[in-house]
Amino acid sequence: MLKPADCTSMAQIRTEIDRLDEELVRLFAERAGYIDRAAEIKAGVDLPARIEARVEEVVQNVRRHADTYGLPPELVEKLWRRLIDWSIAREESKLGPDSLRKG
Repeated sequence: MLKPADCTSMAQIRTEIDRLDEELVRLFAERAGYIDRAAEIKAGVDLPARIEARVEEVVQNVRRHADTYGLPPELVEKLWRRLIDWSIAREESKLGPDSLRKG
């Protein structure tokens, strides 16, 4: 593992980006495992997939993390909202659409 400043060629940069991409995919898969478990728990207590207060809490958390790590919070928010939508769709595939769930 090289730090960005230690890379002296595009080959090294590409190797490090590929390494990070694999790690990101591994982390997304781990996150998906928690999403699947959330769907199981929500089914047992009749909660919908989308809980708007939690969506906004997650967005605020990632905006804060983005700021901490020097990334534009607006960009990270856009990415995370897509991830959240994907996660909710994954939950709905197990729970059924929120629109069909009772109140």
